[in-house]
Parts: sequence; C-alpha cells; structure tokens
Amino acid sequence: MAELRHSSSLGARATATSSPMKREEKDASPLLLHHDKPPAAVKDDDDDDGRRHHFARDRDRPFWSNLVPFLSDDPRFSSQNSRISMILIGVVAFAGLISIFSIFHRLNAPYLCKKDGIVLHCPHVKESSSLWENPLSATTSWKPCAERRDGGNSDVPRENETNGYIFIHAEGGLNQQRIAICNAVAVAKIMNATLILPVLKQDQIWKDQTKFEDIFDVDHFIDYLKDDVRIVRDIPEWFTDKNELFTSIRRTVKNIPKYAPAQFYIDNVLPRIKEKKIMSLKPFVDRLGYDNVPQEINRLRCRVNYHALKFLPHIEQMADLLVSRMRNRTGSPNPYMALHLRFEKGMVGLSFCDFVGTRDEKVKMAEYRKKEWPRRFKNGSHLWQLALQKRKEGRCPLEPGEVAVILRAMGYPKETQIYVASGQVYGGQNRMAPLRNMFPNLVTKEELAVSDELTSFRKHVTSLAALDFLVCLKSDVFVMTHGGNFAKLIIGARRYMGHRQKSIKPDKGLMSKSFGDPYMGWATFVEDVVVTHQTRTGLPEETFPNYDLWENPLTPCMCKA
Repeated sequence: MAELRHSSSLGARATATSSPMKREEKDASPLLLHHDKPPAAVKDDDDDDGRRHHFARDRDRPFWSNLVPFLSDDPRFSSQNSRISMILIGVVAFAGLISIFSIFHRLNAPYLCKKDGIVLHCPHVKESSSLWENPLSATTSWKPCAERRDGGNSDVPRENETNGYIFIHAEGGLNQQRIAICNAVAVAKIMNATLILPVLKQDQIWKDQTKFEDIFDVDHFIDYLKDDVRIVRDIPEWFTDKNELFTSIRRTVKNIPKYAPAQFYIDNVLPRIKEKKIMSLKPFVDRLGYDNVPQEINRLRCRVNYHALKFLPHIEQMADLLVSRMRNRTGSPNPYMALHLRFEKGMVGLSFCDFVGTRDEKVKMAEYRKKEWPRRFKNGSHLWQLALQKRKEGRCPLEPGEVAVILRAMGYPKETQIYVASGQVYGGQNRMAPLRNMFPNLVTKEELAVSDELTSFRKHVTSLAALDFLVCLKSDVFVMTHGGNFAKLIIGARRYMGHRQKSIKPDKGLMSKSFGDPYMGWATFVEDVVVTHQTRTGLPEETFPNYDLWENPLTPCMCKA
C-alpha cells in the first residue's frame, strides 16, 4: 500500500528538481517512500568547504565572547563589569533552556513511522486546548442578524394583489435542493409573487422519492416566512391542468442565466407571470446571483436557510441521539470530530485527478471516465498534465490517508473520536486503512446506530443525508476534504450560529506542495500545516465579489456584536 505517498507524488515529480530546500538525509521527508540523498546535495557540501575554512577561527572562539565587550577576558574591565557579565550569561542561559524545552515539547516525535517503505502511522503530537475551539476573542465580534424579529411589520401584499404564482423543482441532492428552496423564496420576493411549495425532484442519480414534507417542517416553513413571502402548499384549484406546468413551453421560463441579477427577473420573468398568472421556472439551480441583488434579498435567503427550513422532529431527535453517542463513546464526555470525506468513485472520476492505485485500477478508472465524460476524456493523452495542474491548484479531493496525516500534524491524537459522513469510498477498506490505523475511533452512522433505528430513514435517501448534515453541524470540529454544497452549507451555518467550534478547510494546494517536497521532514511539515491553517478554522471573513453566500454569510446576514 502506498496510499499516503501519492497525495502529491505528482507535485513531487514536478517540483523536486527545483526545490531550494537541501536538507541532510536524516531530515528526509517522512511523506515519501525513498530518502536517498541526491547528487545535488553532495555538490552543495563540496561548495561549502571554502566557507567552513574561512570561519574556522571564529568557530573555535566561545560564542559569548562577541556579544558585548565586557564579556571578554580582558583584565582591563572592572570587577563590576564581571558581575554584569555573569548576570547576562545567566539570563542568556535561562532563555536558552526555555527555548530548548519549547522546541523539544513541540517536536517530541519528529518522524512518521514506516515499515518496508510504507507509512503506517504518524507520531503522537501533544493535544493542545485550542484543538477544539476558536479563541473566544475571535468569536465575539459578529452575531447573526438575519432572523425576523417579533413585532416586525409584514410587507406581504394581499392574496389578490400578488403578481402571480411561481413553481420550481428543487433538483439534486439534499443540500442542492436546500439552496434552490432559499433562492425560490428570494425570487418570489423580488417579483412580489406567491410561491407554490417547491417539489423535490426525483432525478435519476439519487433515485429518491422524498417529498418536501418528508424532510422539512412545512407548517414552520410557511408560518416563519408569512411576513416575507406568501407561500401556498399546492397549485391553486382554479388551475385545472397541473401537469401542464412542466410540460407546456407556454407555462415554463427556461432562459434564466446562471447567477442572474434581480433586475433580470423583473425585466424578463415578471411580465410573463403577470400574463399567465402561474409559471414554472426550469432549470432553477444557481439561477440567482449574490452581489447583483439587494442586501435584504440575501438576508432573506439566510433567514430561510438558518431559521425557516427545519428538519422534521424525528430527524432532529435521531441526530441528537447519534451526537450523544459520539460524545459518550468512551464512557465519559468527550469532544468529537466530523469528517466529510469526498472520495466516492463518481467524485474521483469527475475530478480527473490522478491517485495512487494499481495498474488495473487506473485502467478501469480511465474506462469509467471515457464512458461517463467522453468529451472531456477525448483520447486521454492530455489528462496527465491536467492532473498535475489541478493538484497544484488544490482542486483534487484529499485521499483518506492524506487527511489522516494532516490531522495528526495539526495535533489531533490517535484517540480522537471521528464521525465520517461519506458515500462508498473508492478503493474500499484498503483505501481507508491508513486513516483507520491513525484514528481507530472512527465510525459512520451505520456503525453508531442500531440497524432498526435507521429502517424508517432508508425509505428516503434524503433523510439519511439529513442525519449526516445534523451530526456534522453539531460536531466540535468539522473537517471537509473537498468542495460541494454539503460542506459549504455546514461551514456557513457554523459561522452563522456562533463559530466557536472549528470548521477546518484544508488548503489542498499548499498541502500538495508539502507532500511533494522530497526534502521536507516531519517537523517542518508540522510547522507548515499549523501555520497554513491558523486562519482556516471557520471564523467569519470579509466577503469579496462573487463570494459564496452559503459558505460565508458575514456581510448580509451577520452584524457587529
């Protein structure tokens, strides 16, 4: 097995020859399988001979003799200066002891452990109090402010004064559907229209028969937004041909561009709604922008996402039970980490990245990509360079073993309790082995729950995803390994609700360079990981144009405390 080696074997091959880091063999990279000292390192040693000869005399002198004049042995200096010298030497010695202790404390296990050239586990890095929480001072500057306050004035017109009805199909998985629902409410507000309760589309990928009311509390949804938008449960009775909504071109608006501004709906969609009185919008994924709509519309989307959309009580209760079991798995209260592991076959294939695997696996993956994405695959000759570039840019999913090394470098000990939210991992148990070896207290909802407890949830794939969502949302630390709606909605919600617990978003681009550096030792790797992720722990960030509202709701939805 070489699961941990590859993370950036691509980066290593691309950058090793130009690396400026020429360390001794004893500090060779624990992240690579081969540590042979390169010829270039020998040459550098020869070039240093002149410099070593030049400073020979200085090296033999006591290092303190050059600090200040009165630390020398010259008898011209008085006994008072001698006493000052002793005091200064004592201070320097004391500071040196503190520095040595600090370095030893931090680097108490300098190398990864290996057997036959394969990384088995990482050294224990002492757990610190900051592993599970962000600093209190960093979590008290912002507060959520999208919630509608009691006593607020309703600005919803009477039923006979709305401009018409809009109807959408929320496509994709649970979290894509959630975003579509939030956008539908916002679009209805923009056009002063009535929203028909969205339908969760039963597409071919998810093969799910879930309805809105099977997942979300409809009564709460409608009641909470009653002062913002008029929402009805079904198509009005006066509209007799309900099937016509998604079959008739006359009843469907199809020319909505991605991330359309509010003005587009007013200029192009609203006139058709006024004419036909009821229209469906298709498709509706990402059909509303962020920076080209009024701030109150973005705030309304946050109000829908964080306050109006509530899962049904039995889903909340089951999630709370799983959370309780995670916190008490050792017989005493303990924090837990939630890991969203995006390494399913479809994700690996779609990424067009290269990963460690047997020749047979690579052949089968190439065939799979050619079948599923023939236009992108072409003849496959261009994919190697594409894979190198994507890895450098941080656009490749992290492998389970790579995640394990990063977490250990951050300081999370072997005993850490980890809840894994993922689909079927590509490569199965062999691919998961490095992660399980480093963190054996790793479970999924299927392992945490009794089989009968999940029976009713298996009827709706979306409800199983809802359990993962809630257990991750309530974790002490959340770690994502690749992008997607699930991860960004979790991180955004944790930011909005308080951001005290950490939400770690690994810098995959920088990590690929560290994994691929053949001269980097474990101690240096630890330092790189810690420094790189000091500002990637889920605190609110100042937004910039086109920043994703769902991942960082700071500007429109949070206020200075």
